[in-house]
Amino acid sequence: MSQRRVADGGSETTGWYIRGSPQRHKTRHSATRRSRRLSELSWHASERGSAAYDPAPLVDSNGKLVRLDGFKGKFVVLEWVNFQCPFVGKHYGSGNMQKLQKTYTQKGVVWLSICSSAQGKQGHVTGQEANTLVEEKGAKPSRFLLDPKGSVGKAYGAKTTPHIFVIDPKGTVLYNGAIDDTPSTDKADVATAKNYLVAALDSAMSGKKVETAVTQPYGCSVKY
Repeated sequence: MSQRRVADGGSETTGWYIRGSPQRHKTRHSATRRSRRLSELSWHASERGSAAYDPAPLVDSNGKLVRLDGFKGKFVVLEWVNFQCPFVGKHYGSGNMQKLQKTYTQKGVVWLSICSSAQGKQGHVTGQEANTLVEEKGAKPSRFLLDPKGSVGKAYGAKTTPHIFVIDPKGTVLYNGAIDDTPSTDKADVATAKNYLVAALDSAMSGKKVETAVTQPYGCSVKY
């Protein structure tokens, strides 16, 4: 029987950055406030041509400094990852994530896997550990970025692993949310799930509107 869990999510997004401090989104906000934020997210995530902002640069698994605004002009996927999370395990264990990475990077998409697990928390990895895991799993991201202080994860409002963002060549967030519509840890569910990431990329890359711009992310909470 598959495990099911949906994570609370929703942050106001525009361009490459999340407007406002993460401190605005503490538990003191009511359910109505969270609902309104999710509605705001949907509007901003689908807004085209908004200004692009760049969070602090990160170091990748090979020790190289990476600035997200360096990828303007290309479609970009941000994938929050924790290899010890069973929801992530579902997508890597089935080969689904690797297949998507290979398919879209071959089409010119920049795929950035980001680990925001803090030191001492579940999923934290060093650069060498990240490279070993990427090789073992046959993963094909363009870069594996290390965010142990959580600066970029909190800036984007990343809630879960996995949590997916799709960004267009102008730096606008086109999609923010779950990888698909089936919040389980069962690898067999991948075959029948509706993949929101695929739908968003295929529509955007063919010049069409992304119909579903925001969904509720599911998975393990990001271990900030």
